[in-house]
Amino acid sequence: MKRIRTTRAPCSLLRARASQAASRTFLQTQARCQSTEAVQPEPTHDLHAVTAVLSQSLPSPHPDRALRSAKLAALHARLYLSSKVPHQTLARCLVDPSADAHPNFNNANLAYLGGTVLQYHTSEWLISHYPRLPMTILFSAMKGYAGVPALYQVARAWGVEQAYAPGGEVDPGLLQFTDKKPTVQVNKWGYARGESKELLKYKWRRGMSSRVLYDDAFGDMLSEGEPVAAEQQGLEVSGAKNTKDILVQDPKKNAHANMVRAVIGAIYLHHGRDAAHDFVKAHVLSRKLDLSNLFEFKLPTRELARLCAREDFEAPVARMLNETGRLSRTPVFVVGIFSGRDKLGEGSGPSLDSARVAAAINALKSWYLYSPGDRVPVPSDTFLEDAPAWKPAYVDIGEIIS
Repeated sequence: MKRIRTTRAPCSLLRARASQAASRTFLQTQARCQSTEAVQPEPTHDLHAVTAVLSQSLPSPHPDRALRSAKLAALHARLYLSSKVPHQTLARCLVDPSADAHPNFNNANLAYLGGTVLQYHTSEWLISHYPRLPMTILFSAMKGYAGVPALYQVARAWGVEQAYAPGGEVDPGLLQFTDKKPTVQVNKWGYARGESKELLKYKWRRGMSSRVLYDDAFGDMLSEGEPVAAEQQGLEVSGAKNTKDILVQDPKKNAHANMVRAVIGAIYLHHGRDAAHDFVKAHVLSRKLDLSNLFEFKLPTRELARLCAREDFEAPVARMLNETGRLSRTPVFVVGIFSGRDKLGEGSGPSLDSARVAAAINALKSWYLYSPGDRVPVPSDTFLEDAPAWKPAYVDIGEIIS
């Protein structure tokens, strides 16, 4: 067999011939694919897909998703909650009634329980540590510790984030509420006055005795709303229940405050009374509130004179202690108020009258802000096992009515 040189080989030998079988097979294959009907795929039942579709249709996240939420686990660890408080309950604390109206899935019941526990421990702490506080200042101090603005700051300090809009697909670790739907305040202890509309319309004066007897823990008046139908009583958000008298003014702060109350209620429910007390003491009562800025006296000198008369003290006398620049443009006078040999208060001012008023105000503040100390027993301490018998605490007879 002879070799053929490629340089001399014609182009016809180097050119490959087209395969007829290959082209015929390709056409036959194409014809077969076109003539054969497509097989219908069998329906696949994907459990995760069905669960995702159902969760998106819910007004709030499913409780089972709480175990897989990183934000919720971080919040649980940040609050140092015990393992007795499940993640599902903490997720429920983050659902406002405006997001989910069903009482079994929102935080309305937990917030009501936590609100009562919070108000009880706050009131006993204030009365035991400041037994001479006037009732108006006591109501203001209650708002400063357990009111909506204070609890809103507590929730912000916890790092609670809010969802853009509530829904079943939202992360359970986000606070869920909406401004588009009406929401109601947590139910409070108190009596609804029959003359509440007239009090608001004509600005009638409410006495302190009636505020203590009828109003809530903060001294605010409760309004009597419209009657609610029986089929709508189970819903926290409904058109008949959400009247103008009981609608909240700031839904955002109210939702954060209800969340804090619900967490306290969850701790009380799962961990007990002592754990709830420790939690309130660590997160609420540990905050500093300057009670001296809450006072406002109209006639401090007359009120101080009546206080001395009631306590059988000698009549208060103002004496100038020091002065500088009497003939200058900016004089300063220092005046002290004495009852016998005891100095009740001291104040300074640009004139003798202003210094005397400042001294009277300081004397009244020193009287009303008396505290027996930091380690003062409270009535709830007797609930502990092997606790000593309760010794009645000192409580003043009341403020001076000027």
